[in-house]
Amino acid sequence: MTADTHTQPPSFAELHAGPQPLLLPNAWDVASALGFVAAGFAAVGTTSFGVNAAQGTPDGAGSSRDATRELVHRLRALPAYVSVDIEDGYGDDPSEVAAFVAELDVSGINIEDSQHGHLVDPAVVSRKIAAIKRAAPGVFVNARVDTYWFHIDDTPQATIDRAKTYLDAGADGIFVPGAAEPDLLETLAASIPAPVNVLVTPRLTLAQLGELGIRRVSTGSLPIRAAIDAAVGVAETIRAGGLAPAATSYAEAQRRLEEYAERTGVS
Repeated sequence: MTADTHTQPPSFAELHAGPQPLLLPNAWDVASALGFVAAGFAAVGTTSFGVNAAQGTPDGAGSSRDATRELVHRLRALPAYVSVDIEDGYGDDPSEVAAFVAELDVSGINIEDSQHGHLVDPAVVSRKIAAIKRAAPGVFVNARVDTYWFHIDDTPQATIDRAKTYLDAGADGIFVPGAAEPDLLETLAASIPAPVNVLVTPRLTLAQLGELGIRRVSTGSLPIRAAIDAAVGVAETIRAGGLAPAATSYAEAQRRLEEYAERTGVS
């Protein structure tokens, strides 16, 4: 009897080939991830900014390795694909970076080509990517090109050259944070032979990004920053004599946590 492949859910890689770009919301803890899953997202990412902020450390300093490992250990129980932001891999030794990724046992990772605000030699990043694909061939490696994020060599050709180097090493997708102009996005999507990922932008909708050829859109640190603003806004509104705003009920939030605890055996 032939299996009905139409009943199989799409793989994480296949989510990048849908009618619209894959919108990947980025969580910073279990509760935020549970909220995204409850909203129907098939995949959830992590945000290094959010993970760092939750422990009171600046982003990009390489200090979120242990916190990321712990969070991922908790998120693996979710009924959703998990993609993890590992900054630059938390080290320069490709074998150590690859071992860390293999240990995470997740669907995807982001690895960036900068350290402390400076671009690094693409060959260094390529060796990490190649080692990751050898150690965990099923992991979707999203290679982040930081030319536009830090405004260093921020030209289409320099970005495309770095992207193709990472694809040659085995990367599955390319992430170009900071790129937001329609003409630039269209050029990058047409010139990079892999799914191109960008951050959400207030000027373009998900559908418009898809029309430009973008295949994945990440919320990055926007949700945690918006959550902080909302939390402060609640307190300010009440202090000013206003009424408390509506929110997910305590009962619903508690139910999600109870279901999660039952699934993971956490008491």
